[in-house]
Amino acid sequence: MPLGWRTGFALVLASGMGLLAFTWPLVIGAGSILEQNAAAPVILGGVLLGVVLVVLVALGDGGIDAKTIAMLGLLAAVGAVLRPLSAGSAGIEFVFFFIVLGGRVFGAGFGFALGSITLFTSALLTGGIGPWLPFQMLAASWIGMGAGLLPRRIRGALELVMLAAFAAVCGLLYGQAMNLSFWPFTLGPGSALSFQAGAPLSENLHRFLLFSLATSLGWDLMRAIVLATGIAILGRPVLFALRRTARLASFGPPSGPPAPEVRAARK
Repeated sequence: MPLGWRTGFALVLASGMGLLAFTWPLVIGAGSILEQNAAAPVILGGVLLGVVLVVLVALGDGGIDAKTIAMLGLLAAVGAVLRPLSAGSAGIEFVFFFIVLGGRVFGAGFGFALGSITLFTSALLTGGIGPWLPFQMLAASWIGMGAGLLPRRIRGALELVMLAAFAAVCGLLYGQAMNLSFWPFTLGPGSALSFQAGAPLSENLHRFLLFSLATSLGWDLMRAIVLATGIAILGRPVLFALRRTARLASFGPPSGPPAPEVRAARK
C-alpha cells in the first residue's frame, strides 16, 4: 500500500488528533467544557471515528488495489476471530498478533488500516461497540503503523527479537492508553486516584499511574508477555507466509502465453 504525501499527512493529522483525545485529561483546565460534560468520551469518540474514516479514504487515494483489499480483509478477519477466542482474559489477547506482523510485511499504511478494521470487525462480532471503540481502533492502528515503520533491513533472528520487543511494549502501552481514555470518568472526585481538572500535570500523572498500578498493570504485563512470546514462537513461519503472499501478489509480467500480436512481432 503506497504511502504518499497526502496519505502521510492524513496519518499525521489523525495521530495528532488522537493523541490529543487520549491525553486531554493531563492538560485540561478547571471549568472547561470537557470537565463539565459527562458525554465527553462519546464526543471525542465520534471525532476519532470520523478521523479514522478520513484516513482510510486517504489510503485508498494512495492506490489500494483489489489484492491489497483482499489481504487486508483476510488478516482483519483472522484478527477479529482471534479476539473473542482469547477474550482478553487475564491479559491473554492475540488480536494484535497479525496487526504487528501484517504491518511489518505490508508497511505502515497497511498496518494503520489493518489495526482499525480488525478492532472494528471484532467489535461487530462481540457486540463491543461503544464510545471506547474509536480509541481502541486508533491505538491498534498506531501499533500496525509502528510495526511498518520499524527498520526494514533487519531480518532473521534479530528481526524476531525486534518484533517481540515491539509487541511487548505495545501490549503494555495499549492498556495504559485505554485507561487514560476512561480514567477521568471512572472514579469520583474524592479519591486519591481520581482525575482532578486543573491540577498540575505532575499530580494528575501521578494519580493516573497509581490508578493503572491498582487496576490493570497485571493484565497489561500479561498481554505484553503473551504477544512477545507468540511472535517469538510463530513469527518466523507467519512472516514467511505473508512475504511469499506479498511477492506472489505483486504486479509483474503476464504468466500466460503472449498475445497474438506479440507472437507475430517475434517471428
